[in-house]
Amino acid sequence: MRRKQVTVIGRYDATEDQYAQGVAMGKMLAEMDIIAITGGRAGLMEAVAKGCSEAGGISIGLLPGEEFNDGNEYNTIAIPTGIGYARNSMNVLAADVVIAIGGASGTLCEMAFAWSYKKPIIAMTTSGGWAEQLAGKHIDHRQEQPVHEAHSLKDVKRLLEELLA
Repeated sequence: MRRKQVTVIGRYDATEDQYAQGVAMGKMLAEMDIIAITGGRAGLMEAVAKGCSEAGGISIGLLPGEEFNDGNEYNTIAIPTGIGYARNSMNVLAADVVIAIGGASGTLCEMAFAWSYKKPIIAMTTSGGWAEQLAGKHIDHRQEQPVHEAHSLKDVKRLLEELLA
């Protein structure tokens, strides 16, 4: 049986608080036996991979460039794509659910892709950025459910259990 996969998106220059949320998210995903997918580089992506690694989980980093060493040291699997920002589409297509923590323009792009591909999105309302701005909203008419709001890791876990059932 295929393991569930969750892509976590957020800023490459995450704040301390966002980084801490990312580490906790990575640990939680590993404990739930979910494969974590990120853009594979610094900031929030590194935080999620670090938390996942510390908890013995698997994290996949889809890198924008052509080199394995462009990724962070915590990726279990690094996949150089050589396609730059176009990898944002791959990040969300590889996911059963997408989780947004904070976020700037790259995160907004990934949220738009996730919405268009009808992937459930969970947005951490405590993290600022596009996650906070789009939580509870419909991006457009393509999905019946709005972006799911999560105010804590406990909320994220509950939502994941519902969405992945």
